[in-house]
Amino acid sequence: MSQALQLPIIDLSSDDRLSTANLIRQACVDHGFFYIVNHGLEEELLKKVFEQSKMFFSLPVEEKMKLAVKNHRGYTGMYQEKLDPSLSSKGDSKESFYIGPQTENHLNQWPSEEDLPSWRSTMEAYRKKVLSAGTKVISLIALALNLDEDFFEKLGALNDPLAFIRLLHYPEDMDSTEEETYGASAHSDYGMITLLLTDGVPGLQVCREKSKQPQLWEDVPSISGALIVNIGDMMERWTNCLFRSTLHRVVPAGEERYSVAFFLDADRDCMVECLESCCSESCPPRFPPIRSSDYLQERFRVTATASIEDYLL
Repeated sequence: MSQALQLPIIDLSSDDRLSTANLIRQACVDHGFFYIVNHGLEEELLKKVFEQSKMFFSLPVEEKMKLAVKNHRGYTGMYQEKLDPSLSSKGDSKESFYIGPQTENHLNQWPSEEDLPSWRSTMEAYRKKVLSAGTKVISLIALALNLDEDFFEKLGALNDPLAFIRLLHYPEDMDSTEEETYGASAHSDYGMITLLLTDGVPGLQVCREKSKQPQLWEDVPSISGALIVNIGDMMERWTNCLFRSTLHRVVPAGEERYSVAFFLDADRDCMVECLESCCSESCPPRFPPIRSSDYLQERFRVTATASIEDYLL
């Protein structure tokens, strides 16, 4: 039985930005995960997102496959991804749907309005609101790193961010013939930050010390109305591992589970290199500079079990 992790709760509406930034700094150093509340996403909208997501995933497989993933947008079926490539299983037991940035809306795929008339408008409304919340978090992270709050904007990271929604559905009856069955096998996220909306069904676990054996996994409880935020590998690189990109996974919960991940990643041409405030003579940069999209493409290449061309950004 895993123990439950007590994560900090960050109030995005607080006027005391420096205190909020300090709380985020501690959370990112200790856990790499925290909750946000008063994030500007109305309860009614969150409810509609889940309703529309469930309607899509309940369509027949052949209907969903008409929107099979292209350009990292669209439907991915069961076992099409294995986030932990070291596992012997055939893939992760989940299906998903990717929606890309507003600026490249022509590449997005949408279910027919005849089948799901409110689907596109709901997802576009959610994308706008969650991007706004994510941008606020990034400015607080800049403050937490003793930088100007518009540092990442000036750097160009948010010029045209690679901001993707991923609707996720984990079925109740995961394949029990597999020895290692996970909804999402152990992984860290690739980009800057992830904002996660969950339906309250348990299953998300984190491992704070990725190199320690045996690994200790802790449950991340759902808090009604809160989003879960975690640091990605790109932000870990920027901070020279000061902020941790924590290993996490989704385990079978014995019931169906839905969630919505929002990956806020840097503009494709942004260079990710160690921040001056995070390195010194005694602590030199651990990673060479790399272009945002080059880094992300390589990570997708390693974890896709289907054609990698479909996942190119």
